[in-house]
Amino acid sequence: MDTKLSQGTICVQAGYESGNGRPRQIPIIQSTTFKYDTSEDMTRLFDLEDNGYFYTRLQNPTNDMVAARIAALEGGVAGMLTSSGQAANFFACFNICEAGDHMISTASIYGGTFNLFGATFKKMGIDVTFVDQDADEKDLEAAFRPNTKLVFGETLSNPGVRILDIEKFARLAHSHGVPLIVDNTFPTPINCRPFEWGADIVTHSTTKYMDGQGVQVGGAIVDSGRFDWNAYADKFPGLCTPDPTYHGITYTEKFGKLAYITKATSQLMRDFGAIQSPQNAFYLGLGLQTLDVRVKRHNQSALRIARWLQEQPEIKWVDFPELEGNPEKEKQLKYMPDGTCGVMAFALDGDRAFVSRFMNSLRLATIETHVADCYTCILHPAMHTHRQLTDAQLAEAGIDPAQLRFSVGLEDPEDIIKDLRQAIDAAKK
Repeated sequence: MDTKLSQGTICVQAGYESGNGRPRQIPIIQSTTFKYDTSEDMTRLFDLEDNGYFYTRLQNPTNDMVAARIAALEGGVAGMLTSSGQAANFFACFNICEAGDHMISTASIYGGTFNLFGATFKKMGIDVTFVDQDADEKDLEAAFRPNTKLVFGETLSNPGVRILDIEKFARLAHSHGVPLIVDNTFPTPINCRPFEWGADIVTHSTTKYMDGQGVQVGGAIVDSGRFDWNAYADKFPGLCTPDPTYHGITYTEKFGKLAYITKATSQLMRDFGAIQSPQNAFYLGLGLQTLDVRVKRHNQSALRIARWLQEQPEIKWVDFPELEGNPEKEKQLKYMPDGTCGVMAFALDGDRAFVSRFMNSLRLATIETHVADCYTCILHPAMHTHRQLTDAQLAEAGIDPAQLRFSVGLEDPEDIIKDLRQAIDAAKK
């Protein structure tokens, strides 16, 4: 695929080329196993000597074609699909971390990821330091340790819509010989391509905008192929020393720029089996075809609605990076000049009962856990997605207890505004 093609064309064309008499769409290879003519053919696969498929728990052709499309959109060398965005973040970090290691993460991240790092990783012997992403570089430097293996952040945080200064964090990570992993779920590669700003690995919850319809749960990991693992071989023995479970192969020596994704697929997917189903991958591939068109509509509608909310006396504050005067505005113009996404945060000027009446009065916007698809939806992070966090952890993650997360869908923005207005009026009664 020509890398000079526009994102809209890549959304439709990348990852699969139909031949004479072959399916026009990416085919669903709904099979657990694959047949080979000889025992030696299968042996070469298990030794990683040949490319191919032998069990869908590790790889499936449908998944790989869709992953290739996402990798092309991000500008990476290789990608893989996982069963969820949470699995993608787990694999992305655990692929280079093990018991006794340390990693750094920004605090303004999705609550589920915060729990994964702060609780589950701790049980696995991996220590995580959470940092304020707006802290100056001197303070951030203090978080690094000799056993630090990576830095993690979200391009646009969920739900706080804080923009990561990717260049700053890439510079810090690289100065300590570790990669920067960025979750790019909300902007998608239509609005931001983190590799262009120095990030090394990108993850996605494909459940969100990439799918766009709310019909599949999935995740993706894309490797830029730019981080030199061998330059810091002592930090990354899993990639740079022989793997005894594959007859002593060394991933960086055998697979070069494909080492990271190959290890994640052949080792982690083999052992954990968090594969995305081929059927879900097919749905994801369909969603990707319209990603460029949909994201631009989300961008336009969200900005219109954020400006309207800002003018309403019942709204205490609106947090949307594209608004004039927003503290994220400078970073938005740098990293996402064409728009951020359809997600914003705002707070009503009233008590919790007022907020509940407002939410319960909405007719178009639905109360649901999901975000970032064709339906407009709303939730209360402190009571829903981040409910497991203490008040102190909420403050650390930048979550106001009165904050509402609002995801603008593909409905007509004027209809969404009418719905918001009537719900505010109903809540007053």
